[in-house]
Amino acid sequence: QGLRIVAASTHPFSDWKMQKITDHERYAGLVNDLQDIARANLIFGLHVHVGIVDKEAQIEVMNQIRYLLPHILALTTSSPFWLGRPTGLLSWRSEVFKRFPRTGIPDVFDSYSNFENYIKLLVETGCIDNGKKIWWDVRPHVFFDTIEIRICDIPTRVDDSLAVAALIQATAKTLYDLFRRNMQFKHYTRALITENKFLAARYGIAGQLIDFSKHQKIATKDLIYELLRFVDPAVEELGSRHEINTIYKILEQGTSAQKQLDVYEKSGGDIKSVVDFLIRETLEGLPVALPDGSQKAAV
Repeated sequence: QGLRIVAASTHPFSDWKMQKITDHERYAGLVNDLQDIARANLIFGLHVHVGIVDKEAQIEVMNQIRYLLPHILALTTSSPFWLGRPTGLLSWRSEVFKRFPRTGIPDVFDSYSNFENYIKLLVETGCIDNGKKIWWDVRPHVFFDTIEIRICDIPTRVDDSLAVAALIQATAKTLYDLFRRNMQFKHYTRALITENKFLAARYGIAGQLIDFSKHQKIATKDLIYELLRFVDPAVEELGSRHEINTIYKILEQGTSAQKQLDVYEKSGGDIKSVVDFLIRETLEGLPVALPDGSQKAAV
């Protein structure tokens, strides 16, 4: 049927008004509740789960990792286009999803019971039917023993996705180990972290983020290098050095969003060239099935 798979957080020119919504009870309920907010949600994200059985540890890791979420978003930006136009942002997905309720950077919770009470209140008042409709950038998953990091755009290359997952795992482990030793970061406000989130969505790794302790902006790449040093002992313990090395490649070569914009500029503004690039980039290094049942690497 001429269809191809593409990994990116927005399609460069697809129009949500032309799309059909999957016939499913959950999606029908979302459209009924949110109307055009849900209909226009033609975006795609990468969610990473990290297993943590201790509920109080889940809350504390969530509280602490909030500060680092903009760093991770900057590394994954892949949605610079919307409705056939460059948006001026590298993660337009982040702006689209803000229309949903219960999204963005969460507040600090001082215990798991307070988090449960928050969900209980929303369920009792009919705002949600369960905690899965809490769509924050990081959340304790109510059905799994995990925290779920949801801020990421989808990296186009699978190796980049594995690298980001490894970085998130190492970061969560580092923060968990600090919690076990009664140590922690300072808890910064949602308002401050949201400022950095916008900077990450707007400029990606080419921009700057605020170092709240120094009261100044620092190059985003420098802050990510600092994060890599911070989690290095956990990387060693987890055996994820190979995956983490790809983070350095992203910092050197650019994110999917930067590459898409480069293709767009060099093609004279041909948006279809961007889609062709994404098709090739998505298959980079992946095995492709041949008619005889064997496989070869995509080129």
